[in-house]
Parts: sequence; structure tokens; C-alpha cells
Amino acid sequence: MSHVELSSGACFPGNCSEDCCFQQAGKEVLQIERNALAQLDQYINHDFSHACEKIFNCQGKVVVMGIGKSGHIGRKIAATFASTGTPAFFIHPTEASHGDLGMVTSQDIVLAISNSGETGEILSLIPILKRQKILLIAMSGNPKSNMGEVADIHLCIKVPEEACPLGLAPTASTTATLVMGDALAVALLKKRRFTPQHFALSHPGGLLGRKLLVRVDEIMHIGTEIPQVTLDASLRDALLEITQKKLGLTVICDDQMKIAGVFTDGDLRRVLSDNTFDLNNAKIAEVMTSGGIHISADKLAVEALNLMQSHNITVLLVVEDERLLGVVHMHDLLKAGIV
Repeated sequence: MSHVELSSGACFPGNCSEDCCFQQAGKEVLQIERNALAQLDQYINHDFSHACEKIFNCQGKVVVMGIGKSGHIGRKIAATFASTGTPAFFIHPTEASHGDLGMVTSQDIVLAISNSGETGEILSLIPILKRQKILLIAMSGNPKSNMGEVADIHLCIKVPEEACPLGLAPTASTTATLVMGDALAVALLKKRRFTPQHFALSHPGGLLGRKLLVRVDEIMHIGTEIPQVTLDASLRDALLEITQKKLGLTVICDDQMKIAGVFTDGDLRRVLSDNTFDLNNAKIAEVMTSGGIHISADKLAVEALNLMQSHNITVLLVVEDERLLGVVHMHDLLKAGIV
């Protein structure tokens, strides 16, 4: 049989390549799941707003439950809640019936996920939750299911069909569940006026956490690590200080650590290019650059990075009340993971 391709993109067996068949199957899945999400829009309704309101005002945590694929999605929803300002954790319903239910308090809200709404392990817990007057939000594809009927709030995640041609493997339904969870989390995030700084507190190990949590005073050089000389020092003294401290500059200060100026590698090149200059007898006060770009110790390290980049320099002075506290080098920002 020769290869025949319909205008819809479907193909018959024969000369059809494996690539063609795989791509067609993949595209069909995407279309089915797009249709499912388009249908989900109608369920962002009063029940959705009611659920957001209850979670926003919750004094405890959101306890997410689910079995199988719903459990996997539930873990992700709980993690998204927790990282965006809504305290949450996941409990497996089977473990809950064997002691873990003790982690749930009357201050909490339970978000139970089941596409059918008939998951026995969750249904067996509902009488206990009701007895403890714990608010139950059910997320299922059937509002008339047992879970849907007994829940305080029901969030519908019904989809027209699964992408699995057998109608057995959860596909479109799990996508809809995940998206509904994201919708809840983001709606609450906006209501809480959640900021990147808040986000960083729950992500201290990530790049954003480092950028928004690390301060200048945590990475700056202090004490004997600071390259510094006095105003009456010679150029030779300053060069020795630059060489020993290996930060590419020295700071010129008075006895009270008030900054008079800086002398950098760039200043040295300028001096060396002047053939009329007496290098052996020069004083640092004659060749230094007055002042110096500086930052406060309590500023974020990322602000130091921005300042360095805007002035095309690699070292910043750390100053408080016009007195030198330390210096921070671009290498310090690299080590801290800011760059």
C-alpha cells in the first residue's frame, strides 16, 4: 500500500516513516490538552474565588492529598504553594490513615485531589476531617462524586477526554489539575503582594536567593585585608601594599580612616606613561585619584555588582559615615555566586 496523507495530517500504514507517526501522535496529544485547558477556563468561578479567600485567611497550612498521578501532581502543587507565600505540605492519604493525619490541625485546610472524586483512601479520611472541623477543598472532575458532594468547596477539573487513546492513563486531566493548582498559587501570590525578596527567602540556595539575600558586609574584606596607606606614604609604599593585598588598588586614608583617595592599577599605568615623573621620590598624595566609588555595608551584593558594572571598575570601597569599613572585589561576587 502506498503512503497516503490526508489534509488533516493523519497518515496510513505503508511507506509512512516512524518520524511522521510519532510527530502526528505528539501533535494530537498537544491539541487534546490545549482543548482541556480551554475548557478549564469556565471553572475559574465563584468556587475558585471562595477557595482563594479561605486559603488566604488560613491560620495554618494547606495540606495537599492525592493518590497515584494525582499524588505526584499534588506534591508539585504543595511545593508551588510553599515557595510562593502559602505554607503547604503534602501527605499521602494511606500514610495519613496510619498516623500522619496527626500532622493536620484544625487551623489547616485540606486540598484533596482525585479525578474521579471516588478515591477510597481519601474518602475514608473525610469523617475524621469533618469531626475536627477542618475545611475540605476537593479538586475533581466530577462535582457529583462523593468527594464533590461532601467538600466545603469543589474545584472542577473536568476535561473532555484524556490524551491517552485508551482513556486510561491520566494525561489531560493531570495537566488540568496542575494548571488549576498554579492558578490558585499565583492568585494568592498576587493577593499577598509577594515579592522577589520573599521568594528568595525560600530559595536561599538558588541564584535568585544569593542575589537577593547576600549583603556586602558578608563578603567584603576587612581589617588587615584592606589595602591602605596614609597620605604621607610614598608611591613605593603604595605599590608594595597593592602587591601584598592583591586587590588591584590601595586606599589612602587618614588616622581616622577617612578616605582621601585611591590608587589603582590604572593609576599606575598613567604614572608610568609620564616620562617626566620621578617614580623614586613620588608621594602617593601626588598621584592618587581623589575620593573613590563606594557603597554601604548593608546594601545587597547585587547592588555592588551593578555599581561596578556602571562605573567599569572591579573594586568598591565600603564606607560608613565617610570612614572606610572594607573593600569588595569582583572576585568576591564571583565566589558568592552573584555573577
